[in-house]
Amino acid sequence: MLSERIKKMKPSATVTLTAKVAEMRKNGIDVIGFNVGEPDFNTPDVINVEAKKAIDDGFTKYTPASGALDFKEEICNKLLRDNNVKYTPSQIIVSSGAKQSLINSIFTIVNKGDEVILPTPCWVSYIEMVKLAEGIPVIVPMEEEKGFALDVEKIEKAVTDKTKAIIINTPNNPTGAVYKKEHIEALGKLAVQKEFFIISDEIYEKLIYDGEKHICTASLSDEIKEWTITINGLSKAYSMTGWRIGYAAGPADIVKGMVALQGHTTSNANSIAQKAGVIALKEAEQDVEKMRMEFDRRRQYIIKRLNNMDGISCAEPKGAFYTMPNVKSLFEKEYDGEKLKDSFGVADFLLKEARIAVVPGAAFESPDNIRISYSNSMENIEKGMNRMEEALNKLKVKR
Repeated sequence: MLSERIKKMKPSATVTLTAKVAEMRKNGIDVIGFNVGEPDFNTPDVINVEAKKAIDDGFTKYTPASGALDFKEEICNKLLRDNNVKYTPSQIIVSSGAKQSLINSIFTIVNKGDEVILPTPCWVSYIEMVKLAEGIPVIVPMEEEKGFALDVEKIEKAVTDKTKAIIINTPNNPTGAVYKKEHIEALGKLAVQKEFFIISDEIYEKLIYDGEKHICTASLSDEIKEWTITINGLSKAYSMTGWRIGYAAGPADIVKGMVALQGHTTSNANSIAQKAGVIALKEAEQDVEKMRMEFDRRRQYIIKRLNNMDGISCAEPKGAFYTMPNVKSLFEKEYDGEKLKDSFGVADFLLKEARIAVVPGAAFESPDNIRISYSNSMENIEKGMNRMEEALNKLKVKR
């Protein structure tokens, strides 16, 4: 009964795990969630007030499929102010979350058989989005020993005459890596030379630590900008996940195609959330900074705790709100006579024994790791790390 494209699609590991955790909690089991990529903060008040005003003002009708003009203008202002790149409203599309902007861009440029390069570890949905568009995902692993930095030499070796695009994500989910300017610039020059698009997912751009800097790919040169589709949104930095507001900026003809696609699928994003988005970009930066500082405090604590655990090593993430500890040394250990085997086994063990939910790294094409999100209260992080440490001490070396 199902279409072949759906049969071939793997369910999202993060969404599946979230549902499992919800079911456990419903059954009275106390589970601490380190699996969800969602800020635990409330949406800033200044944003909420504007949304309520939009309702009272009757701004509850359709907007243009590409988004309300005042919001698109404010996105242009943001891109110029924060990223030093100039766009016009005709080069902007507002979508129901950055995820929709991503799949819009992929479906607009990728034909059957086109190759899309994916530096890994990468977000779980990239591969399935490419496959849905009948493209071919080309996996290029980045090295943990180098902090999962963008390796352009490895990427260049993967480029063929069928390469249509590459998807990069900086700061990165799941690793927390922040790509360096010289690496992104080298990739941009390669894209111009070989004529393939860079889909640059920059949703975590404001969540950066230790003095690192976010580099907007499209800002590096006019030539690189013409081959770049920038993806961003309000979910992560502004704690607006449920509002479903994302956007893309790119060449006018590409955006026009994305608008045509969106016009036949969802049409416009939520009108009230768009009004709130204008104020978010204008007036919520102090709230964003408060959240960023708290994320940084949690980051430093969780890295220290993880690296002090037997059998765990954790590279220091510089952005987003994820850590990607290496757990390979645990694969030879067992509990209650069962060998852990892989990252799925480790995640399952921690869920059952420590009652903490983490995501297997294999879901991100990183089989030696697990992903732990620190978008949780410090109280829960401390409790969760205690549980994890206690559980790991119960493991035995397989004889």
